[in-house]
Amino acid sequence: MQENLSLYHVFYIVGRSGNISQAAKELFISQPAISKAIQKLEKNLGTVLFSRSSRGVTLTPDGEILFEKVKEAFSLLSEGEEFVLHNRYRNIPRLRIGASSTLSKYVLLSYLKSYAAAHPEVRINISCQSTYQTLQLLDQGKIDIGLIGRPKNLHGCHFCPILRISDTFVATKQYLKNQKELYPEEPLFHTAAFMMLDEENITRQSVNNQLKEHRIELSHILEVTTMDLLIEFSKISLGIACVIREFVQTELEQGLLVEVPMGMEFPSREIGFVCRKKEETLPLLKDFFQRQT
Repeated sequence: MQENLSLYHVFYIVGRSGNISQAAKELFISQPAISKAIQKLEKNLGTVLFSRSSRGVTLTPDGEILFEKVKEAFSLLSEGEEFVLHNRYRNIPRLRIGASSTLSKYVLLSYLKSYAAAHPEVRINISCQSTYQTLQLLDQGKIDIGLIGRPKNLHGCHFCPILRISDTFVATKQYLKNQKELYPEEPLFHTAAFMMLDEENITRQSVNNQLKEHRIELSHILEVTTMDLLIEFSKISLGIACVIREFVQTELEQGLLVEVPMGMEFPSREIGFVCRKKEETLPLLKDFFQRQT
């Protein structure tokens, strides 16, 4: 039986393809070697397994019976391999992180660079969504750590602040000049296109609250899905964009964008990593948090 195992593999591939030439390519051996292996198996079993013709080979009745059994055997072997591999990968440390696409690019990337270098054995998975969705996934146990702007309620969560950010409105000098020339007597609030994130975004909600508190109403609002697009659209003079000041520092220093006075100061907000409070002492999470402090 043991000496026939390689012969059964050749038999299975030939039976599946119905063509010795194709089987030879798949097995990376010569056609004569294929024919020799089949002949040896037929001799060992005392039967004919294939009928040969100019169009290829077909299984004989005995060949069909054997093929089904061999097919089941190789299927069981594949299942066994998958189980062993899955069992091995299950023991690999895994860190699941949730963050918005904006925070992933401007904040998370730099933190992960040093962490991944120090922990090459940890498999890191990242899912991008809003702060509210990140907190939902955290509560459901679908992620281990979230990178978020601190919300009002963090019941049952451990929060590790890493930086403060502030909102601002920016535009090109050319856009502001055009607005002044077109509408010399009108305030920007009434004439300019103000580009902002959608209403469900925590940054947008914070800005809305501040505008409402100062009785500022914007007449023309263009909603954009990502912070990157807000920045890029403002750079080509499509309007005045509400962005995170720290994320456009380079553009401000280079003069590509300028801050637009709104007659008010937006309070800074905390950004940090969050996990379920009951899990903050787990070795993997504890080490991650210690690296951020």
